[in-house]
Amino acid sequence: MKKSLYIFFAALLMLTACTKDLEELNIDPKNPSTAPSYALFTNGQRSLSNTVTSNNINLNIFRVLVQHLQTTQYPEESNYDIGNRTVNDNLWDAFYRDALRDLEEAKNIIPTDVPDPAVQQNQLAIVDIMQIYAWYYLVTTFGDIPYTQALDVDQPFPVYDDANTIYTDLLTRLDAAIANLNPAAASFGTADLIYNGDINSWLKFANSFKLKMGMTIADSDPAKAKSVVESAVAAGVFTSNADNALLHYQGAPPNTNPIWVDLVQSGRDDYVANSTLVNMLEARSDPRLDNYFTTDQVGGYSGGDPGANSTYAQLSHVNPTITEPDFPSDLLDYAEVELHLAEAVERGFNVGGTAQSHYNNGVTASIVYWGGTPAEAAAYLALPNVNYATASSNYKEKIGIQKYISLFNRGMDVWIELRRLDYPQLQPAVDAVSGFPVRYPYPVNEQNVNRANFEAASAAIGGDEVETKLWWDLF
Repeated sequence: MKKSLYIFFAALLMLTACTKDLEELNIDPKNPSTAPSYALFTNGQRSLSNTVTSNNINLNIFRVLVQHLQTTQYPEESNYDIGNRTVNDNLWDAFYRDALRDLEEAKNIIPTDVPDPAVQQNQLAIVDIMQIYAWYYLVTTFGDIPYTQALDVDQPFPVYDDANTIYTDLLTRLDAAIANLNPAAASFGTADLIYNGDINSWLKFANSFKLKMGMTIADSDPAKAKSVVESAVAAGVFTSNADNALLHYQGAPPNTNPIWVDLVQSGRDDYVANSTLVNMLEARSDPRLDNYFTTDQVGGYSGGDPGANSTYAQLSHVNPTITEPDFPSDLLDYAEVELHLAEAVERGFNVGGTAQSHYNNGVTASIVYWGGTPAEAAAYLALPNVNYATASSNYKEKIGIQKYISLFNRGMDVWIELRRLDYPQLQPAVDAVSGFPVRYPYPVNEQNVNRANFEAASAAIGGDEVETKLWWDLF
């Protein structure tokens, strides 16, 4: 009997060992089941940059809507037909599914993935700043959106939160992230594609973005805007182009400039310059004209009219520098900060300096960033139709025009400033199917899958239409 039991247990031990070995054979060491937190952060950062920078007609059409570029073969989007290729669905997915989801997963893993408490704290703060950046564009594009339940896998039909309430919470989260950044500790290092983990740079970025968020609500909530802006400036915002938040791409796929992917690798000729921007630059002898566009077939500069069919070979195109595979994405820059500060002074906010000095700094920073010189900027600023002294009482027009020009290649931001400042006043697009879009309609997928919450949100904002103004866009 003892011998039989011995044989039985020996066989059981061998079977257990074999089972363990067989299970290990199913593990692919080259495809781990869980990605490290830093890799998720990097991918989330890259996805977010690609989304706001893309020139893909199926994803990011803001350069067309704001009349910086004009489409050639497919004029529908320039006629404000946003649903023709479900652009709104694609943008929604790119933010939620790609950028926010990866950042959320990074945040979930960091507490167990990073042993140093100080490094862990810095990483969590940076991830939250990146998420706030993504949420900002979602809420200023659609209005009420899924937020509190949006990234919860146990909530397949998330409710839509009030946009203004979301915005207030984003500002609270941003303050908490800023307070948690510790320059004495490390963070992501080279996994951070923007600042290589430099905490002082992230502090400046966070405060500069806080300034931007404050100015966005300057009409709808002046008191809160004043408090937010003054707090951000006191803590330290960008002070030169060296602070610009640039995500540097590589010279070969897959981590290349999405504009190169859309305009060069694709082999397509979908875009030309828009006559609105070209005419504005020419009317001001703007030194950025040749930095933005190529000459046309007769050696001058020309663009397609908004909404009209345009012939690629005859008109100016995007400057080849911008379509290089390694051309960086600009997420936030010093020129924008200074133009915000010029407006803040005009609104009576305590940010120091004068409106003209900040305006001059912003315009100069933009010209230099795009390859011009301080001398060119000084000559430009002296022109009667550029000089800030001619702004009289309408500072929104003067600052709005320079924001419209300087935010080239940042279509989403141009769209925000156009709606907020109402300058420059764009000509209606040819064959427009609606008035100028001041928001995106909710995705078709939301209407089909999350119907009850979609209907409640639509009613709450005053209708799911492109002409429904959002809470911060009063005028």
